[in-house]
This record gives sequence, C-alpha cells and structure tokens, in this order.
Amino acid sequence: MKTIELSYPLTEQQLDNCALPQTLAIGHFDGVHKGHQQVIRRAVDTARAAGLCPSIMTFHPHPREVLAQEKPYLTYLTPLDDKMALFAELGVEVAYVFRFDLTFAAVSPSHFVEEVLLPLQVKQAVVGFDFSFGHRGEGKAETLRELGGETMAVEVVAPYHMEDEKVSSTLIRKQLALGAVEKVEPLLGRPYRFAGIVQTGDRRGRTIGFPTANVHLIQPYVLPRLGVYAVRATTGDATYAGVMNLGFKPTFNDPGGAPTAEVHIFDFEGDLYGKELQVACCHFIREERKFGSVDELIAQIGADAEQARRLLANVSL
Repeated sequence: MKTIELSYPLTEQQLDNCALPQTLAIGHFDGVHKGHQQVIRRAVDTARAAGLCPSIMTFHPHPREVLAQEKPYLTYLTPLDDKMALFAELGVEVAYVFRFDLTFAAVSPSHFVEEVLLPLQVKQAVVGFDFSFGHRGEGKAETLRELGGETMAVEVVAPYHMEDEKVSSTLIRKQLALGAVEKVEPLLGRPYRFAGIVQTGDRRGRTIGFPTANVHLIQPYVLPRLGVYAVRATTGDATYAGVMNLGFKPTFNDPGGAPTAEVHIFDFEGDLYGKELQVACCHFIREERKFGSVDELIAQIGADAEQARRLLANVSL
C-alpha cells in the first residue's frame, strides 16, 4: 500500500504524485472496527468492480486535538501506523493522510469537494452514515452527494450493529474503560492490542520468580482499565501466552505518574530488551491491588498465571 501525505491547499506537486481515477473511503477510522471495515471493504469492492484504484483518506492529527482549547493529551485506539497496517490488510492500495490543522478546519464543504476530492480524480466516494466534513462539520453525507453531482458518485454505508447496538469507537472506549476486553474483540474483529519497546525496569520480577517485560508504549494508545489480564505477546514472528499487570504496582510503589505494562511471558527464554512487543489483551482477570506482603503477592501472581493459562488454552497463538 502506498501512503501519501497531503495538506491544504493541494499543490501541483501533490496532485502530480497522487491524482488517479479512484474510489475513496473517507473518515477518521480510529479503531478500524467492524463498522469502519464495512465502509472500507465497500470502497475496495466498488473500486475493483469499476476498474478504479481502491483508496482511503484519513485525517491526522484528530480534529479534537487541533480544535480543543486546552489541547488535551489525546489517545487513539489505533495510532496512525496501526491504522495504515489495517488499511493495507483490507485491500486498500493508496492511503492519503491529510494533515488536519486550523487552515484545513476552516475549509467549507464545497471547497473540500472542489479543491480536494475532484482534483484527486475521486470518481466514487464511500462514507459512513454519520460522516461530516468541512467547517464546523457543516457538510454531511447528503451534502457530499449533492456537491459531487454527476462527477463523483457517493455511497453512504449504514451503521453496523451487533446485538442491537451500534458499533462505534465511543462504545469500544467505554468497554475498555470497564476492562471488558472480551466484549471489545468482536467489535474490532481482533483482540485489542498495543505495542511498545521493552525497557529495563526494577528487575523485581526476577527475584520473585516471575520475570516481566516492562513495555514502554511507543504511541498514544487508549489503555484499558488498570488490572491484570491474560494476554498474547508477539515479538518478531513469534507469539506467546502470558499475563500482564497494567498499573502502578501498589505493593511496592505509591500510585502516581503513568501506569506501566509489565508482561510475564510463559515458556519464554531470551532477551527482549530494546525489542518491540505487541500485547493483545484477551481476558480481564482482576483489579490491581496492594498486598500485605511479598509472599502474598507471589501467591496471587502464581494464581493469576494459572488462570491466564487456562483462559488462553484454546486460543490460537
């Protein structure tokens, strides 16, 4: 998949690099959940049927990050690199990453169509039912259809429901906040996962018989509820079962600062320091809590590890 960065206004050089007849899925797509996948797959199928290039346009950073007055630290279900990988898996051939800044935020719906989509030779656009665009989100899916006229066909994809509930990024964030990773997996079509670099920690796990990989996040991921999880940990081409503590290690530390992710990987021998580790959260086991003694903690970790092994026994690695 080819990735192309764009910014407003488009330059001749940008257009020379990317203008080709295409079908374009448009949206932010944080999470690339089942609803998003429905939109993207429809764009890919429509493009192939029409002999056009299956493309996608996403916006970065998130509009909330640019427009919010207090500039909050924004986290993502799928940071940009993860989104790109998922787009490629869905059959997208060209991904446009459009820079969202204050200049672009002020562009009217009509100028977005006339100065961005039509010059890019978008022959077909595919969007979700709740799509909005242009200054203050004034443009809706029907607006896009009207502005496209006979030059650009527009298809609006209906919402995707599971168990009578609309699949959305908001729903997924709420479930993660509850630790309900088992409910999140069918919404995404995969376990919720994040990645980081293994760094040197306090090495306390080795002294109590449970060495852990201290995972330093490399992107601003949404983290699930703090606690203990059964996980799958992937490094390189190898995936292992394991158990993770996400939190502050209150038995040894006073809560504060950022939570840490420490993963004990079952049946693993080797050095992971400096390597990337991808962690898929499969089952929530319990809340993090402070223990009265190290022996009590060791006993609980052993019980957590056994429970994680049971929960992951039938999970394909």
